[in-house]
Amino acid sequence: MAPSEPLYKRLPCADEDGKPLTDFMMIIPKLRNRPQHLIQETISKIEQVLERYSQVVVFADLNLKLNVLCVIVRPTPGLCWNLPAAINHEIPEALLVAQPA
Repeated sequence: MAPSEPLYKRLPCADEDGKPLTDFMMIIPKLRNRPQHLIQETISKIEQVLERYSQVVVFADLNLKLNVLCVIVRPTPGLCWNLPAAINHEIPEALLVAQPA
């Protein structure tokens, strides 16, 4: 909840063995404008989902100012679809940021 270094300075690019990591971002529209108890409830839901995937999640950052969740994971087939889908299941307004195929 406190300011920190810019995200690009904190993001890991490789794991402890030097293997590249992958990432995805999600937008949670209007999250910062919600009452504090609803923000905390949303954060708890995100934490629960990320905990279920703890073996592959390396880093997660929720920027309330931008309403953006950034997650860094170990490359695993289907993970960058399944993990955001699990978050979206718990937080239906959460949208995966993606580029057209």
